[in-house]
Amino acid sequence: MEYTALLEKQIIGRLRIDNPWWTLGSVPDFYADMKPRLYLDVFYPLVKDIDLRRATVLMGPRRVGKTVMMYHSIQQLIKEGTDPQNIIYINVEAPIYNKIFLETLLHLACEILGKDPSTEAMYVFYDEIQYLKDWEVELKSLVDSYLKIKFIASGSAAAELKKKSDESGAGRFTDFHLPPLTFYEYVHLKGYSDLCQIRNYSWSGAITQIPRAIDITLLNNLFIDYINYGGYPEVVFSERIRENPGQFIRHDIIDKVLLRDLPSLYGISDVQELNSLFTMIAYHSGAQFTYEKLSQESKIPKELLKKYIQYLEAAFLIKVVRRTDDTAKYGGKNET
Repeated sequence: MEYTALLEKQIIGRLRIDNPWWTLGSVPDFYADMKPRLYLDVFYPLVKDIDLRRATVLMGPRRVGKTVMMYHSIQQLIKEGTDPQNIIYINVEAPIYNKIFLETLLHLACEILGKDPSTEAMYVFYDEIQYLKDWEVELKSLVDSYLKIKFIASGSAAAELKKKSDESGAGRFTDFHLPPLTFYEYVHLKGYSDLCQIRNYSWSGAITQIPRAIDITLLNNLFIDYINYGGYPEVVFSERIRENPGQFIRHDIIDKVLLRDLPSLYGISDVQELNSLFTMIAYHSGAQFTYEKLSQESKIPKELLKKYIQYLEAAFLIKVVRRTDDTAKYGGKNET
């Protein structure tokens, strides 16, 4: 897309929409009213530390709350006294930003605000950054060039983010992994954080603190719900999604990763082949396999099969567990 005066005007309009706190002084109620994930307590100090000359890269699967965590971080910054006009949020996935340099977007935002990025202490959030080619080179350059700005980036394709941040961002990036909800978080988000209390017990002549459920039946029921629905925050709060969680997971998470994220990032030409492999693995979840046998069954060459499995695992769609013997020695070919 050719960069024109009209395009610049449209980008400026989009930046104003995405940063309502510039005029309202707060994040939208939709995000402010959401319960924050417990990981925010660990992530936010990395955001707040503007003196550390490193960009924070937030990685994790789709729909686990990365964007919401960014908004909650922005909300906390404003609450603690940061000028709302010193906080910039840019969703790199937006089509209007296609092939626009990160630095160009930063300068346009600062132009709107009347800020000098070389002298102002600011926080800049880039969401879904993996869709910009060579993002890691640009982000590293920004960290080196704008000493008073703290850059925070997020992305769903963890494999590519981790690979590129390791290769090009040495000493400039701090990676933060946000996994799906833990059971402890699930209980917290459902409003039962007091369901377990710490009790003192005498054990081998010493006093030991052990958590004990006030209502074990309720805790067990919550655990069953967590197993069925609990990996994604949206499922926790939406009764409509809970009526058909399979459709949500399939269309909003798996299909987008298989059909868009992985092909665009790794140049996979045969998407149907990758999808068929994932379906085969899903139907044999928990079973042992060897690459040789799986290659024969799937009709996919062994070396290509290994790459596919690496991509699927890095995108958080599968988890490969290496077999070990009774001496904890790696078993080699067999996988689970």
